[in-house]
Amino acid sequence: MSKKIKITLLVLALIIVVGSISLAAISVYKPDVLRNVFSRPYSAVYLSTGEMYIGKLSIFPRHALTDAYLLQIVPDQTDPTKKSFQLAPLKDALWSPQEINLNEDNIVFTAPIRDDSQVVKTIKSK
Repeated sequence: MSKKIKITLLVLALIIVVGSISLAAISVYKPDVLRNVFSRPYSAVYLSTGEMYIGKLSIFPRHALTDAYLLQIVPDQTDPTKKSFQLAPLKDALWSPQEINLNEDNIVFTAPIRDDSQVVKTIKSK
């Protein structure tokens, strides 16, 4: 092997070792950092049909939602003149999808949802 290849392999091995040690140290001392890096946050997806879905959005190779909920507007139980919101988990639906593939032409907007929002608190409490 040439000297250039040996040096390149040595540098690559060193990067892998240092990266592994750093990752191990972070997982021990700051586990929440890794949890946030590898978990997808919840997002809101509003469609041109007027439906709003909440779920974990992936955009590659196509827009799809997992752990999805349909946000519905329903009459308030205490005052029928008012409206309230209800989250309906799609896993409990008759067709019970694992994932929803979205038609990109129908997406009006998507927005990441903060972890301290009422929607995420409601989902985590279920």
